Amino acid sequence: MTLELANLLADDNDAVYDIQTTGAGPAGSLPLNDEMLRHSPSGDLFGLTQNAGMGWDPQQLLWPQYLILSTQGGIRGEDGQPIALGYHTGHWEVGLLMRAAAERLVALKCLPFAAYVSDPCDGRTQGTTGMMDSLAYRNDAAVVMRRLIRSLPTRRGVLGVATCDKGLPAMMLALAAQHDLPGVLIPGGVTLPPTVGEDAGKVQTIGARFAHGEITLQEAAEAGCRACGSAGGGCQFLGTAATAQVIGEALGMTLPHAALAPSGQPIWLQMASQSATAVVEQEAAGLKMSDILTDAALHNAMVVHAAVGGSTNLLLHLPAVAFAAGLQRPTVTDWNKINRQVPRIVDVLPNGPVGHTTIRVFLAGGVPEIMLHLQRLDLLDLTATTVTGQALGDVLAWWEKSERRERLREELRRRDGIDPDDVIMTPDQARARGLTSTVTFPVGNLAPEGSVIKSTAIDPSVVDEDGVYRKRGPARVFHRERDAIAAVKGQTDNPVKAGDVVVLCCRGPLGAGMEETYQITSALKHLPFGKEVAVITDARFSGVSTGACIGHVGPEALAGGPIGKVHDGDLIEIVIDRGELTGTINLVGHGEETFGAEQGAALLASRTPQQPLTTDDNLPADTRLWALLQQVGGGTWGGCVYDVDAIEEVLKAGMESLKEKRDHAET
Repeated sequence: MTLELANLLADDNDAVYDIQTTGAGPAGSLPLNDEMLRHSPSGDLFGLTQNAGMGWDPQQLLWPQYLILSTQGGIRGEDGQPIALGYHTGHWEVGLLMRAAAERLVALKCLPFAAYVSDPCDGRTQGTTGMMDSLAYRNDAAVVMRRLIRSLPTRRGVLGVATCDKGLPAMMLALAAQHDLPGVLIPGGVTLPPTVGEDAGKVQTIGARFAHGEITLQEAAEAGCRACGSAGGGCQFLGTAATAQVIGEALGMTLPHAALAPSGQPIWLQMASQSATAVVEQEAAGLKMSDILTDAALHNAMVVHAAVGGSTNLLLHLPAVAFAAGLQRPTVTDWNKINRQVPRIVDVLPNGPVGHTTIRVFLAGGVPEIMLHLQRLDLLDLTATTVTGQALGDVLAWWEKSERRERLREELRRRDGIDPDDVIMTPDQARARGLTSTVTFPVGNLAPEGSVIKSTAIDPSVVDEDGVYRKRGPARVFHRERDAIAAVKGQTDNPVKAGDVVVLCCRGPLGAGMEETYQITSALKHLPFGKEVAVITDARFSGVSTGACIGHVGPEALAGGPIGKVHDGDLIEIVIDRGELTGTINLVGHGEETFGAEQGAALLASRTPQQPLTTDDNLPADTRLWALLQQVGGGTWGGCVYDVDAIEEVLKAGMESLKEKRDHAET
């Protein structure tokens, strides 16, 4: 097709030729003084010129300056209607939070600045090549956010507004790195569930369910249309987005009861306004982010993660936050210890048993209510300082007697007919209702460096009476997610069936950017035979994944891990003790032959892969670079971070080796 320039660039409006060549500029003058002109950097002075040029009152330009940084996406009209869509509801309304914060700053005679680093949607990229950029994006966004913070040298503090799976962890990383600045995290809240319909987790399975005849075309179309009950906020389940909000609050980075607020509603906007007040008061009191993010805060966040049954993706994000804050990163041993000590006390999607939505967790008391129970078990460090300037113990004492707590819990009873104590429970009540601890770290000849499973999300009907999940089944090996999902959907000559163990390799950082594989796990959850299938992968899972899904297998296949040497028909044994939080994944046979784990390890060591192991053809060079750099910084168990000191050491050693080779060649 050839475009006609005469039509494309048609001039049918004479007004376009009415072009001004000068402008009067703002009225008034800059509030300069002798000291500023003699000693201020030229950048500070030119910044005042730019501020006036954008229309701000020149007489207010010396007010204290604060940066509001967000992941806002799309173009939203004043009436809320889309002018251009964002990638997801999670960043669609956060501009309203920024506005509320900015208006409060102005009322406090502070000068607000705003900057944006939008974020992708993991739900939108499931099953596509876009997922290869997902985890790498977190690091890139954090780098850009930190650069934006540093690029406003006159800022006194930072407000970080974010909601979803990667944008919120990126914002946490950016704030954590500001050791000497005040900062407050403003979580973007949650979207409402539909009055009638499916939540945003289940609705992602309409393709698989339709393919198996579980729903009609019309049912799929209607469910897909109405899954988001409101226009903004993260998904209605405790996936990665909601878990990250909870963890941000548990770290003390947010105001009390900020996580999981309903997007667009007055209580949500009020939180942003109050956060602006908090960052100004922090600056006046000399409180810095390094005072908030301490070992005590990190401990509390890990405890809360276990208590809520949070997404396993926080095993990637929380160590990264710790690294950015200059703290010791938690190890697998640390996570295991915490998960053994802490009971799960929250009944929320996707874990159940009932599976309440996140808005109900908020109304039941949210993070402060959860922490009240944990305080009674003496599991928290109450000396940790929060962004309020108060110690956690003082915050919880206020919450327990607050009007806010009483009124919101009553609102849950009135509106939904739900007892808040059925959402956030005492440990005894949780135990009586069958809530088990969250995360187990299986090891074995398939995962010598470890792996992770959200063991509480295994379907109870396939768990033995002693609380142990035991499975032996033939391996179905896939190197590409698209091949695995086709087999799960029954679109191949050899579909996945009950009893199989899906082994999905070459999907770790080096292979595919450590993509999520939610389209597989969600399909299995909502297909009749799905609970009889297990998944083992060097990729990761969505925070809403359920079932016998074992991820983060290390080493990954392309780093020489034994998972890459599994053959179709191998007998795989999985044992997960949900009570003791122990587990193993082992190759124990092939075809009719069975053997022990040690013999299986020897067989794997002697084998070559069934087919060549390769990176995905669509892996972007940017993501490949991220994968190589994060491997130097400790890999997935280290939080997939850029450890510059370690990278420098490797580069220096490599350069020296290269120089020696060149010198040797010349002689």
